[in-house]
Amino acid sequence: MKKKDKIYISGHRGLVGSALLRTLKSEGYTNLITRTHNELDLTDRSKVEDFFKKEKPEYVFLTAAKVGGILTNMSRPAEFIYTNLMIETSVIHAAYLSGVKRLIFFGSNCAYPKESPQPMKEEYLLSGYLEPTSEPYAIAKIAGMKLCEAYNLQYGTCFISVIPATLYGPNDNFDLETSHVLSALIRKFHEVNQGHLDSIVVWGSGNQRREFLYVDDLVDACILLMQLDKSTLESVIKDSHFIINIGSGDDATIKDLAFLIRELIGAGKEPIFDPSKPEGAAQKILDISRIKKLGWQRKTSLKDGINRTYAWYQKFSKGTADLLCQYKKE
Repeated sequence: MKKKDKIYISGHRGLVGSALLRTLKSEGYTNLITRTHNELDLTDRSKVEDFFKKEKPEYVFLTAAKVGGILTNMSRPAEFIYTNLMIETSVIHAAYLSGVKRLIFFGSNCAYPKESPQPMKEEYLLSGYLEPTSEPYAIAKIAGMKLCEAYNLQYGTCFISVIPATLYGPNDNFDLETSHVLSALIRKFHEVNQGHLDSIVVWGSGNQRREFLYVDDLVDACILLMQLDKSTLESVIKDSHFIINIGSGDDATIKDLAFLIRELIGAGKEPIFDPSKPEGAAQKILDISRIKKLGWQRKTSLKDGINRTYAWYQKFSKGTADLLCQYKKE
């Protein structure tokens, strides 16, 4: 992937897409293509194919997806499986038809079995039952990874599926109903400090362990995967059909995470853990030996990443307190 190559970033307003766009611009890439949802509905196959025929991108980052935390996954299972399947099939097939040189599809660590051995290796996919609270989303992501694999096997494409650890960073979703745990905790502790919340309630016992990755570190890994020659990729990840984990290499309990965020934000109240609520799998940490063999390592510690994320949140989240008050009234 060279500086003047035509690169399409789907979902460029989201957490991963916006980080990709920001980083690629800063590194001198000059031919970047984006479309908002209003400009291009990625679930509409005919419109997607027309877009690829017209624009002819050479490289594609498929970051667009319908995402959310446990509550949203449980309450909108049909939306999660349908929307993600439609996006994946439309974009991946259009990329094949238009001769895209390389595509990166973003999978999810919830695609691994609930009782998977830890750390989770790429070959553990489809080796057991999924975690029920995220099963529709996980099935859609598995389908996307298998779709990339099938096109690689049948048509000789170079479609790579990355499985990131739980991501966070600037431009994350901080909505209390639909966000993931780290961004939700930042929001809750901030609102307590502002006097808009009386307590911080965390779903589950707090003993479940999760791996977190700052989004800019994921972006660095993905740019590297786009730049490496195919033979180098095959030497490391051929046996997983171009599926590769990207994580921090360590994890933390949700309880430790909550107290770390409390310390960094300077909130006075302690979190309250509610074990009656669902909490997902007991542990999820990725085996990242393959991406490390390709020369990547994470740069951002959890503490530094939270500080950067909260600094961004304070700068760009004006008006969230009013939204929260409205949410509480409803």
